[in-house]
Amino acid sequence: MAAVRALLAPRLVAAASTFAPAPGLRPLLLTGPAPAPRAAFHGSAPRPGPRVALVLSGCGVYDGTELHEASAALVHLSRGGAEVQIFAPNIPQMHVIDHTKGQPSESETRNVLAESARIARGKITDLAQLSAANHDAAIFPGGFGAAKNLSTFAVDGKDCKVNKDVERVLKDFHKAGKPIGLCCIAPVLAAKVLPGVEVTVGHEQEEGGKWPYAGTAEAIKAMGAKHCVKGVTISFPAAGTHVARGLPSVAGQSPARNCAERRGHREPPAKAGHTPGLHLDLGILEMPTSPLGACLC
Repeated sequence: MAAVRALLAPRLVAAASTFAPAPGLRPLLLTGPAPAPRAAFHGSAPRPGPRVALVLSGCGVYDGTELHEASAALVHLSRGGAEVQIFAPNIPQMHVIDHTKGQPSESETRNVLAESARIARGKITDLAQLSAANHDAAIFPGGFGAAKNLSTFAVDGKDCKVNKDVERVLKDFHKAGKPIGLCCIAPVLAAKVLPGVEVTVGHEQEEGGKWPYAGTAEAIKAMGAKHCVKGVTISFPAAGTHVARGLPSVAGQSPARNCAERRGHREPPAKAGHTPGLHLDLGILEMPTSPLGACLC
């Protein structure tokens, strides 16, 4: 170390002389009062983020919530500054699927609220406590839990029954003119309880296996709703329905990245004369003053 100091000493002396103040000039002081904080871009206080209810149906695509969709929703809602509260009904699952085999596990029973808590990291509330008065929007990720646990659509098709709290929430948000997001198979919930609503589950033909659940579109129409044919990466507005924004994803054979990319896609500004809607397919960057309808699929 002594040798290193000896080697560097002449260079440090030379550097100090180079930066020494010129005769007659006061040296720059590095001490003193702290600089004033930079002014904000505008003086108004930041708007609080929208309060969004995320409604889950279990944990796992074949008997509960589709995790890619739920996580994509949470990521983009977080990026948009939303305050998210997660809900699920406190009811038994229809059945339990062994996801390694795609077959029912006959000896198991699980609870929808307890399973959904896995996604929520334990911070979850019984759906019975969800009130539209306390939230600005509601989002239902997909997964077969929407058709098995939130309704009986998987068994009864167009004659299905919808869980009473799910029906109440959908009707209350719709009546209040607040946005609703429905992903994948979840639009069947709105189709059943909101007469005449416009939704999408993608295409109406299987197209060689590209849309394996295309028959759902016919059931939607049989329930009195209007089905809008849309591609995986296309969202659409359904003005006047107050049902949020949509794009088909798991209803078609689509890579997981579409869940995140399209649910994080910012919509262009609304044209003159159009009612502004959610500016994110599955995440809210800013809440509209009047919601624009559509369905997340």
